[in-house]
Amino acid sequence: MKKTLLLSLWFTLLVLAIGYLFWQNEFKYSLPTPVPKNYHAIAMGSKVELGPCCAFDNKPVFIHFFNPYCPCSRFNVPHVSDLIKKYGDQINFKIVVLNKQKNFTIAEIQEKFDAEIPVYFDEAIAKKCGVFSTPQAVLLDPSHNLYYRGNYNKTRYCTDAKSNYAQMAIDSLLRKKTGPTFNALALKAYGCSLPKCTK
Repeated sequence: MKKTLLLSLWFTLLVLAIGYLFWQNEFKYSLPTPVPKNYHAIAMGSKVELGPCCAFDNKPVFIHFFNPYCPCSRFNVPHVSDLIKKYGDQINFKIVVLNKQKNFTIAEIQEKFDAEIPVYFDEAIAKKCGVFSTPQAVLLDPSHNLYYRGNYNKTRYCTDAKSNYAQMAIDSLLRKKTGPTFNALALKAYGCSLPKCTK
């Protein structure tokens, strides 16, 4: 009887531990990121004044909002690197690191993405673009109007070619189409809340 009780208790603890790990590493990141209090929404098509970080040169600007401690951001690095390689001659790519817990150097971030592109550590850029989670993509047209703000893919590993939202937005802009229409999975923020890697 004691043996059965101990086995039942052990099995229950094991199931709870697996459930907790699944929640911590997977499920909570599939839920939308809570919208912060005092959030100021930026409408699509709005002019985004970013200041000196995005000097005007008649090219679209793609800003990757990245938190090195966010699991979703880390899984997304190869996909963003591929976008930089594929479109780097047509679009100005920039990375904005959003993490107040640790100092990272520009070289460390560039090494992660295997790209020598501008890196900024300015949370004000996120506010100006209406971004409050990582990873998030922002695409500005050549006049710096907000063309797309949202997710990279419906899967955290960015492996579903049919839902490569950020890439679809880039292709649409380069074809000079009006802003793309996406579902809630593309436009609702998922991932890690700023400034810490938490929900």
